[in-house]
Amino acid sequence: MKLFTTSLIAAAAVAGTTAEWKKRSVYQVLTDRYYKSGGGSKCTNLSAYCGGTFAGMTSQLNYIKNMGFDAIWISPVVTNYENPSTNQWGYHGYWATNWETVNSHFGSEADLHSLVQEAHKLGIWVMVDVVANHVGPIGMDFSQIYPFNKSEHYHDDCQITNWNDQANVEYCRLADLPDLNQDGNSYVRSYLKNWVGSLVSQYGFDGVRIDTIPEVGKDFWKEYGQAAGVFQMGEAFNGDP
Repeated sequence: MKLFTTSLIAAAAVAGTTAEWKKRSVYQVLTDRYYKSGGGSKCTNLSAYCGGTFAGMTSQLNYIKNMGFDAIWISPVVTNYENPSTNQWGYHGYWATNWETVNSHFGSEADLHSLVQEAHKLGIWVMVDVVANHVGPIGMDFSQIYPFNKSEHYHDDCQITNWNDQANVEYCRLADLPDLNQDGNSYVRSYLKNWVGSLVSQYGFDGVRIDTIPEVGKDFWKEYGQAAGVFQMGEAFNGDP
């Protein structure tokens, strides 16, 4: 990840073990929907950004701690897809378009760095959500994505139709989101692993929550987790409890 300014000093993650993480009470924060930096009116378009920021979250860390939580899980932090004409906004963080910039709707790199630092001062661990399966809903116009701007960075254009067919799940698109080719393209595979390691070390995250686990091969996740170097938990969701 190359989004960092030289003025930011790399922070040390707590790097708690799995056993230690199991003792933590984790508060999930959808960053955009949590707290605005400067207050303001209510959100009138729930499909768009509503104004929550890293700085706003930082201002509420004592509130979170006083509720009894000692860890927070925040939304993916990179720049996301947005298309005002179709009212599509990646306020949730799962529609990445640029892996090397922080989502400006949430704040700056310095704001994110400060959030983690201030949380650590209060004994709160920070888990960041990450996505390595897909990008934003850009159809076949890969030029909108950085750095994955070539067709060979993706699997073929097909849709997941059978959750009992692992090949279909791994090689086709979830909700028509272009599916990254981690197994067939060495650049994609190495970049994603290097990126998550850099993200964790630069900001001092204590854990990562990994999106869309069943949609990518297990061997990749093993390498990805090793690259992250901190506790991981993954989402496995297909509608069947």
